[in-house]
Amino acid sequence: MTMRKQDADTMRAFQELEDSRSSVRLRAAMAIGTTPGPRFVDKLIERCAIEPEFYVRDMLTWALTRHSASMTVPALIDELRSKRAQARSQALHTLSKIGDRQAWPAITPALLSDADDEVARSAWRAAVVLVPDGEEPRLAAVLSKQLGRGERGMQLSLSRALVALGEVIVPTLRAAMTDPDPRVRAHAIATERLLRDPDAGFEFAIEEAKRVAALGGTGKEER
Repeated sequence: MTMRKQDADTMRAFQELEDSRSSVRLRAAMAIGTTPGPRFVDKLIERCAIEPEFYVRDMLTWALTRHSASMTVPALIDELRSKRAQARSQALHTLSKIGDRQAWPAITPALLSDADDEVARSAWRAAVVLVPDGEEPRLAAVLSKQLGRGERGMQLSLSRALVALGEVIVPTLRAAMTDPDPRVRAHAIATERLLRDPDAGFEFAIEEAKRVAALGGTGKEER
């Protein structure tokens, strides 16, 4: 490919990523991922921050994973400081897909407790993918501070993140089962039940846990 044609293809891809039609933007992201190059990285990340369509954002992330981590990870880490919530959320999502643990120090307690629910959820998922061996108990302690947060979907996301860490979460959950807030107690009980029985439905686990928490128990006596 000549330099002139390469430049023309890059310009066309950039223009198509800005097209008003989501189908065109999707094809552009797919094309870039199929023929990756360093010239595309910044544009892909820039588009992730503003792309309104979920499936196009997912293709943008895929395209980024097709590039060298040495190019993408530092740029994505920079994006975690963005004031735009979607930029932070999508950067975290992409880092979790790349799976390069050099990004771990950037997964800060501030991101894990971000006021924006989607940013926090993305941070939880990224954290359990990137956490170094031996750091799981410390991560569990940080995540446990979010127990009781939000509605069912949010709570299920946190429970899944905690369960992914394995048995190291048990001491932290047991401590949370004595929290004065009944929502925290119920969420901790439900999370431990999911750890013990991954096939248990979260709705059933949380309703049973709420009953136990309301009675002042921890659920431990029932096992």
